[in-house]
Amino acid sequence: MAKTNADIEHWDVENEEFWEREGKKVASRNLWISIPSLLMGFAIWLMWGMITTQMANLGFSFSTDQLFQLTAVAGLAGATLRIPASFMIKIAGGRNTIFLTTALLMIPAFGTGVALMNPDTPFIVFQALALLSGIGGGNFACSMSNISSFYPKSKQGYGLGMNAGLGNFGVTTMQILIPLVMTVGVFGALAGGPLELQSASGTLIGRIEAGTETWIQNAGFIWLVFLIPLAFAGWFGMNNLKVVTPNPGSPISAFGKILGLYGVGILASIVGVWALSIMSMWVALPLTIVLTVVLLRLIPGDIKPNIKNQFAIFSNKHTWSMAVLYILTFGSFIGFSAALPLSISIIFGNMMEVAADGTVTRVSNPDGPSALTWAWMGPFVGALIRPVGGWISDKMGGSIVTQIISIIMVVASVATGYVMMLAYNSTDPNAYFPLFLGLFILLFAASGIGNGSTFRSIGFIFNQQQKGPVLGWTSAVAAYGAFIAPIVMGQQIKAGTPEVAMYGFAVFYAVCLVVNWWFYLRKNAYIKNP
Repeated sequence: MAKTNADIEHWDVENEEFWEREGKKVASRNLWISIPSLLMGFAIWLMWGMITTQMANLGFSFSTDQLFQLTAVAGLAGATLRIPASFMIKIAGGRNTIFLTTALLMIPAFGTGVALMNPDTPFIVFQALALLSGIGGGNFACSMSNISSFYPKSKQGYGLGMNAGLGNFGVTTMQILIPLVMTVGVFGALAGGPLELQSASGTLIGRIEAGTETWIQNAGFIWLVFLIPLAFAGWFGMNNLKVVTPNPGSPISAFGKILGLYGVGILASIVGVWALSIMSMWVALPLTIVLTVVLLRLIPGDIKPNIKNQFAIFSNKHTWSMAVLYILTFGSFIGFSAALPLSISIIFGNMMEVAADGTVTRVSNPDGPSALTWAWMGPFVGALIRPVGGWISDKMGGSIVTQIISIIMVVASVATGYVMMLAYNSTDPNAYFPLFLGLFILLFAASGIGNGSTFRSIGFIFNQQQKGPVLGWTSAVAAYGAFIAPIVMGQQIKAGTPEVAMYGFAVFYAVCLVVNWWFYLRKNAYIKNP
């Protein structure tokens, strides 16, 4: 190759001699540019969990339901955008796709910073920005589809585990970095002045009292520091694989295809947000998915036959079984990441008070733990352990690992729900916080290992042409966890029964146990322990 970023015509990574001579080096370069780009996507997609927590501390005039809704809108958009994103690599090429989708993240990052400078910014503006931040969630599908093509089957657990696992650190990076940058006027006069906390907040290193000056707008602006150099790195250091994308076209043509596909996802997401305002979540969600798929089938031009070919994955029963199992793992990871900060604030930020006449009322807990101090721990453990899950699965087989973590998640969900019930109804909820946090960390760890095991299974079950779209589709369906969890947990917390949400998740995990056993572990399984 004359240039580092040239299109690659010959790519045969299943040939061990080619892999050692040339493939490994190229794959590693693309992987190590992909990882931080994906990390930024996760950070911007999930940042609303932390931002809304601080918005409440600053007295923004939005209800708890509205704040949970912002987190859910970002989750809905990120999951929906994964559906068209899963087809981007095949149509537009890896280098073109990763460059543009990384650059697009600058829009919600900058826009959120501007909107947060003014507490009187209308709610609809925040809804629009939360929706656009879903671009970061969508990027996961094209990123994983791209990296899967660079590695042989024997290295799928490593390649996909590293990309997804370290990319998932975007959640932890965001949960640590946002509270810190909000304490200092990092960008000086360029980013405007501070606001004053009306309620106590916190950072990784401790509590911040009410009355302290806070630069909440930095929660958006800070990402531009990383996105600008990463966009350049993607353009000058990554490659299109002609064996995967025979005709990416010119970069401008490829960009048009990518924007068209994301345009479909954004339109469907807007309809989904509207549907959510007038009907049940369980109706709005499938409506959004069906609309996205239908609109993709209607796209004109040379994209249409490529989309039609990729839709062949839907006739494969393993596409559906792995989608269910990936909801178990990644859906749990991303859903809990989105919902946990506000859940901590509401469950432990208040407590029961018993009056002299025996009347019980719910009042503010002045010594409640700050979500901005503690919420990062679970996603950190889940992301850290994900590559380990891929490595163990390469040794033991993915499905046996998935079965073990499913059992753990059933038990941990029931236990977590019980502790949440005790804390919510307690006059001293702080006493239950260490156990609550420990159980959630266990859930994150199990889901992180399961993320690695399910991706290993997908890389093993499907061929070179199908595994990319399957990875994209399953990750899209699972990403709706970032929409479902905030809504379900928000509704149940509001109803005073937070345990019901966790018990419901436990029932779903039990169903996943049966699905995994039936397809991959029973005596006459379709494919034995992939």
